[in-house]
Amino acid sequence: MTAPIDFYFDFASPYGYLAATQIDGIAERHGRKVRWCPILLGAVFKVSGMKPVMEQPLRGDYLSHDAPRFARLLGVPMTMPAKVPLNGLAASRAYWWLEGRDPGKARDLAKAVYHAHWGEGRDMTTADQVAEAAGPLGIDAADLAAGVQDPVVKDRLRAETDEAIRRGVFGAPFFIVDGEAFWGADRLHQVEQWLARGGW
Repeated sequence: MTAPIDFYFDFASPYGYLAATQIDGIAERHGRKVRWCPILLGAVFKVSGMKPVMEQPLRGDYLSHDAPRFARLLGVPMTMPAKVPLNGLAASRAYWWLEGRDPGKARDLAKAVYHAHWGEGRDMTTADQVAEAAGPLGIDAADLAAGVQDPVVKDRLRAETDEAIRRGVFGAPFFIVDGEAFWGADRLHQVEQWLARGGW
């Protein structure tokens, strides 16, 4: 088993959601694991000078058409939420709180939040809303609410975001495979080819 694939994402990104439905399968086909790593794009944008796509003229309209089209191609559900972009702070903190206890369940939480927000169009801004999505996983709502306020968890999210920036992450989804960076869900095919060929 070689090094895991680092998968950087922000719950605000519809392309992050689409990538999240595919990356584990790609990794498994090539004997790899995936390290899921939620970050805050707001902090990244302060460094890169970018702003959320939905706030950009022309690009926002394109995303509103392209993301559902991409979802149809992949055969995954997508319902554009009424409120975009999502503030993914609570969801990201919830992930890192749970990751320290149960990495597998943390990944399940991330998938549940992504599905609730982008698959079903539900708002996932608050800890209560995240806890509602996490309920079927057996995650206690009170524990989650306390966890997202834990200073250690807050520091972990900041540290992971800072480390992502240090590694050159400027958007989401972003994959690092054996030191090679790939940006965007439309690079998933390249990620798979890189794994299959051992690079090029």
